[in-house]
Amino acid sequence: MSTTSKAAASTDPQPTGESQSVERRMKAPAWATALLTGSRGPALGLLVMCVVFFIATPFFLTQNNLLNILDQTVILGLLALGMTAVIVIGGIDLSVGAVLALATMTLGWLSHDFGWPLWLSAVTAIGVAGVCGVANGLGITLAKLPPFIATLAMMSIARGLANLITDGQQIVGYPGWFGNLSTTRYLGFFTMTALVLVALYAAGWAYMRYRVGGRELYAIGGSSEVARLAGVSVRKKTVLVYTVAGLLSGVAGVFLAMRLDSSQPSAGLGLELDAIAAVVIGGASLKGGVGSVTGTVFGVLIIGVLRNGLNLLGVSPFVQQVVIGVVIALAVMLDVLRRRKAH
Repeated sequence: MSTTSKAAASTDPQPTGESQSVERRMKAPAWATALLTGSRGPALGLLVMCVVFFIATPFFLTQNNLLNILDQTVILGLLALGMTAVIVIGGIDLSVGAVLALATMTLGWLSHDFGWPLWLSAVTAIGVAGVCGVANGLGITLAKLPPFIATLAMMSIARGLANLITDGQQIVGYPGWFGNLSTTRYLGFFTMTALVLVALYAAGWAYMRYRVGGRELYAIGGSSEVARLAGVSVRKKTVLVYTVAGLLSGVAGVFLAMRLDSSQPSAGLGLELDAIAAVVIGGASLKGGVGSVTGTVFGVLIIGVLRNGLNLLGVSPFVQQVVIGVVIALAVMLDVLRRRKAH
């Protein structure tokens, strides 16, 4: 062996028995990694949370309370569904709460002040929200604005328009049949709004999992340039995703008017953060390329169950904000740990 070869052999780090033992101890067990992969982690967290609240209060695990949780999560669920696709492609949408407010005010303004039929007012309100989504998408793809800035600007514009329509005044009073869509339970369980939510989630799950277009969203989130070179229309898909997020915000605005029997320009404040939190808690990564509709379902339910259980226990709303913030931080920490183990 030459001198150079000997030197190279002597300088190559050789794993000692002690270092191998440390590496084995640091590596998570296979069963633990599998348990926390995908939507299994959020599902387990939801189960543990339900058990804790069941022990803490006898009112939690009752049919009326569980159905109440479902009804309360309809609005957040709609926003989180659109946010799932946005985060999967590596984007963010801070405008969904304000677009919701604009949609609900448009609904009330057209139906009350202009006398439009309620169904036509609802369709127009959803369309206005969709236009906001298109503007977000074009701002990102054509104007090259970062998603954070483009949607932050739309948040301010939509919130301002929602207040401008009626000079900051709320609109109260809708037909009885309209409100009944969010209160009457069909087959004794689901309201019409809850049924629409389930149908939309089923469609979103099927699209993301089985359609080529859904797989392309993951490719864009993994690397938009690689996706473009592979023939994916990144700009078109991006605009489409933000448009769908806007349309779902519009549907959420109409549903909120049903539930509250009013339209308020302050509606949806902070809901954009709850939507992002639900998607992240459900296992999505803010870096893009990772996320699922199933995980978002569990994320939405975790937030809904957490708030409901804390309300039953008489916990202050301010403390609830702290608790939800801690849950979000833990969810992001788990995502970081999963990525480190993957590499």
